[in-house]
Amino acid sequence: MHKLLYITNQICGPGGLERVLSIKTSSLVDTFDYEIHILTLNQGNKSLFYNFNKKIKYHDVIVKGNSIQYFNNYRKGIKSVIKKVNPEIIIVCDDGMKGLLLPIIIKKNCPMIYERHVSKNIEIKRENSILNRIANTIKFMAMNFGGKFYDQFIVLTNGNKNEWNIKNIMVIPNPLSFFPDDQSTLKNKKVLAVGKQSFQKGYDRLLKSWSIVVDKHPDWELDIYGTINESENLDNLASDLKITQTVNFYQPIKQIAEKYKEASIYVMSSRYEGFGMVLTEAMAYGVPCISFDCPHGPSDIITNNYNGFLVENGNTVSFAERIITLIENENKRKLMGEAARKSIDDFLPEKVAAIWDSLFKSTIEKTVH
Repeated sequence: MHKLLYITNQICGPGGLERVLSIKTSSLVDTFDYEIHILTLNQGNKSLFYNFNKKIKYHDVIVKGNSIQYFNNYRKGIKSVIKKVNPEIIIVCDDGMKGLLLPIIIKKNCPMIYERHVSKNIEIKRENSILNRIANTIKFMAMNFGGKFYDQFIVLTNGNKNEWNIKNIMVIPNPLSFFPDDQSTLKNKKVLAVGKQSFQKGYDRLLKSWSIVVDKHPDWELDIYGTINESENLDNLASDLKITQTVNFYQPIKQIAEKYKEASIYVMSSRYEGFGMVLTEAMAYGVPCISFDCPHGPSDIITNNYNGFLVENGNTVSFAERIITLIENENKRKLMGEAARKSIDDFLPEKVAAIWDSLFKSTIEKTVH
């Protein structure tokens, strides 16, 4: 039985990384017989939002204090767990700078794999000033530097791969969280979006598009599920656009699969992505998707005008027009939905887990020899 140690920040939340990790590690434990340990930071006894395999072993490191104290606690805590677990491979799922530099920080003594879940564009802020651009350039250089110390560097899409100046890089997509036997009827007058309220998710852009849609189709509703962030001012924007009657904001729910089944159209308005797992989840229910062609992910999943629509990033008018097209053409909705469901075979959990299994075993074999 091979032993793996995953290092991440926390796994208690409702985010995409947590969901992917729960699916992937369960497949690795049950199908490929790995012993898996997960190390978290400052998680304490918080309950987990997603269901993780009961055979997984957990380790939590407490890090606090000023920058120097935090760094020392981080380094010593992780080294202590590594010594205790003695893993054959360490996999780091931390998109911050500390994660990228971890092989240097702990002076690695076993193979390490880095698993990146977001685009570099996450570093770009709302106020993209000259100073921010200079800071990002320096940060990106440091990120490339740190990435080269890993035995393998994993990204989710081909677009993400092109962001990095690293030789030891490969693409492994996120696995589907479910593949249901039944599908959406595509008859409900519901459009769905899933993801936390943030600048990245671009719900401000979606609401502007929706104001165009409901002007023609006021009997349709837009449901948005995700952690609510008052600072995004989406309620005020919806009020200003006079669309509050047709837009519903909901907190995350565990039974999100039911909401995909109820939807007739799925929309993703992100400014940037690491992958876009919500697209594959919607497609599993035969729901056609409309997404901005943002960096990176949607173009790896959606074939424009076949299983969904890709829209020029930021073009809210065109985005609205594509929603209206699917509202007004039920036959096109159904054809795209059927194509969508057929398109996601490569994202089935057993296929993605098999790629990881092959990578782990080849990495261990290199170490032995």
